[in-house]
Amino acid sequence: MKAILVNPDQSLVWTDVADPAPRDGEVLIDIHCAACNRADVLQRAGKYPPPEGCPEWMGLEVSGVVLESKSKRYKPGDRVCALLGGGGYAERVTVDAGMVLPIPDGMDFVKAAAIPETFATAYLNLVLEAGLKAGDTVLIMAGASGLGTAAIQVAKVFGATVITTVGSDAKSADVKALGADFVVNRKTGSLGEVMDAHPVDIALDCAAGSDFGKNFLRMNRGGRWIIVSTLAGEESVINLRGVMKKGLRLIGSTLRSRTPQMKGIVLEEMRKALWDKFASGEIAPVVCGVLPITEAERAHEMINSDHTGKVVMTVQ
Repeated sequence: MKAILVNPDQSLVWTDVADPAPRDGEVLIDIHCAACNRADVLQRAGKYPPPEGCPEWMGLEVSGVVLESKSKRYKPGDRVCALLGGGGYAERVTVDAGMVLPIPDGMDFVKAAAIPETFATAYLNLVLEAGLKAGDTVLIMAGASGLGTAAIQVAKVFGATVITTVGSDAKSADVKALGADFVVNRKTGSLGEVMDAHPVDIALDCAAGSDFGKNFLRMNRGGRWIIVSTLAGEESVINLRGVMKKGLRLIGSTLRSRTPQMKGIVLEEMRKALWDKFASGEIAPVVCGVLPITEAERAHEMINSDHTGKVVMTVQ
C-alpha cells in the first residue's frame, strides 16, 4: 500500500510501505478520508513522535470501510471512523477495535474523519475531566480551530455558556454561528475584561503562555483549567495563594499518550452522549477544506493559515 512519509528535508512523499495485518482484537480499515491535526505538523517536524507500536507516518483520525476484522465488534463492510495513535495518512490502517466507531447515520466519510480526535479531546476534557454540566461558563481558547469548533458544540449541547477567543472578525462570525455566547478577538479585545464580567468554571486551553497565570485567577471558585497544548508558550507566573483561596485546579491533558483501553472508554462514552446528535445534525464537524492525500503538504499549509475548522484529505 501507499502512505505519506517525511523526507529528511521535511517534504512529504506518497510512497510504498508494507501492508498492515490485523492482530487479535483489531480491524483493518480501508481508508477513505484522513483528517489533519496540528499534532501532525509537529510530528512532521520531529517534535511529536508517535507512540510505541504505531506506524511512523502521521494521521490521528480516519474514516473508511472495514476490510478485515479480528474482533466481534465489527465485520467487513462496516462504515467506520477511528482514533489512531498514528498511521492515518495511508491507504489502510490496523487499529484496536475499541478505538473504532460506527459512522453516525447520514454522515459522509469526509465529516466522519473529522470526528474522532477533536470531538474525543473536547468530550474527554470538558465532560470527563472537568465535569461539565448545564449552567457552567466555559472558556475555549482558539474557538475557530478544529478542537475549538468541536468544543463549542459539545459545551452548548450540555447547556453551558461559552466564551471563546479568535484571531479575526471573520472567525468571530464563524464561532457565533456555532453557538458561542461571548467572543474575544485576541488582537483587539481583552479576555481579562470578559472573564471579570463572566467568571468561568471550566477552561479548555491550547495556548497557555504568559497570560495564562493572571487569567487562571479570574475563574470562579473551584474552577478547572485544562491545558492541552502550549502554542503561546510554556511558561507563566501564577499567584499560588490565589489558587489556594479559590480552590482552583490546573489539569494537564493529552489524548494521544493514553492507552488504547483508556481511549476506548472515552470513545464509548462520547458515542453514547453525542451520536444521536450527530445523526440529527444538531452538532457536526466543521470542515474548511478537502484535498487529495497526495496534496498533504498543501493541507499542512492550510492548517497553519487563517482557517476555521478541519482540513480533510481524501484517499479514494
